[in-house]
Amino acid sequence: MRIVIVTDAWSPQVNGVVRTLLTIRGVLESMGHVVEVVSPDLYASFPCPTYPEIRLAFVRSSVIGKAIAQFRPDAVHLATEGPLCLAARRWCLRSGVPFTTAYHTHFPDYVSRRTGLPAAWFWRYIRWFHGPARAVLVSTRSVRQQLRAHGIAQVRRWGRGVDLNAFSPDAAPPPLFADLPRPIMLSVGRVAIEKNLEAFLACDHPGSKVVVGDGPARAALERAYPDAHFLGPLFGAELAGAYAGADLFVFPSRTDTFGLVMIEALACGTPVAAYPVPGPLDIVTPESGALSETLEQAIAAALQCDRDDCAAYGQSFSWERSAREFLTGLHCIGSTMAGKAA
Repeated sequence: MRIVIVTDAWSPQVNGVVRTLLTIRGVLESMGHVVEVVSPDLYASFPCPTYPEIRLAFVRSSVIGKAIAQFRPDAVHLATEGPLCLAARRWCLRSGVPFTTAYHTHFPDYVSRRTGLPAAWFWRYIRWFHGPARAVLVSTRSVRQQLRAHGIAQVRRWGRGVDLNAFSPDAAPPPLFADLPRPIMLSVGRVAIEKNLEAFLACDHPGSKVVVGDGPARAALERAYPDAHFLGPLFGAELAGAYAGADLFVFPSRTDTFGLVMIEALACGTPVAAYPVPGPLDIVTPESGALSETLEQAIAAALQCDRDDCAAYGQSFSWERSAREFLTGLHCIGSTMAGKAA
């Protein structure tokens, strides 16, 4: 199958959406499929206001349409709700080309946190954007239920996986961990307001707090919480070692639809503490962590989990299965593209 993925989130951004798309492309190509990614790095772009790590590319729909048509895809997938996918959406609707979309982030809550405006305003946009899609791919059952409650019916599941060659309990922890008071509580991800990291950093459970990642809120949080350890972005073996060396993984976000970092931590044998919200509700079991509206209670309970049970559960998440679910969710264009490249 020839697949076009249009996305506003792409390298060098470091986040769950980009990591998911990069991994899925690799797995699909290993299966023999041909994948073309239309991303901001292909066009002139500018930094997103208040979030310069994200580059926004505004391109005419005819330009995106020409790139799609020349590839002659069997399926078109719009991965995000930003300007590139808006242009692609416009071209697909005008040209009669069916497409699928994905709901990676609780966009209304995310934008509400950054703007102070009511999330209900942004749900109107979500319904409008995803409405014409043949299918909306979501990571968990609770997100599917949430979208259906907001009037989006054509929802299909697309789960996530773990790179088991990279993430395991045997990964060597950072030397820093040898000198830190236990328990070591770790959080990994973008250091930004929507990740609710302050809830983690402010909790008074004894031990050491470690943050891996970067983002616009990092400098302010480092000043506000000088006792926490901010390691910046880590990748590969270093990231796996941070997971494996921690006693607990804390996921304070309330806006993620899945939380790829949670299953990576579990695959390294590290239990998870989180709030009982979509994402954690779908992933965390009594054997692999704890959920509570009081983060200190979730931390205390999760520390009692057996690390071997956590590792076995985390290693059950497969990227190959994720890729098969992605393929099942796509809509085959068939003969629709005939003549579009002319």
